[in-house]
Amino acid sequence: MTVPDWLQARGGSLKPGVMPETTFALIDGQPLYKLEVRPATGKFTCAVSATVNGKRYDDPKTTFPTPESALAGGLEQLRSALGW
Repeated sequence: MTVPDWLQARGGSLKPGVMPETTFALIDGQPLYKLEVRPATGKFTCAVSATVNGKRYDDPKTTFPTPESALAGGLEQLRSALGW
């Protein structure tokens, strides 16, 4: 996965988690957000949460056709929720 420009501009990067469906968004080397791609009735969704308190940043009703698009969509939902 390519790191989005808005995340790179804030010293951010992406790191895969232990499970293949999990990716962490790091800012200045700290894993602040967890993105977890999940199956959703023949499609996929991306659960986006803060690692420090579990606050959710995603819309669980939004689905995507592929796991890759779910991860990209989850990143976009995070960007929007943070106002970046």
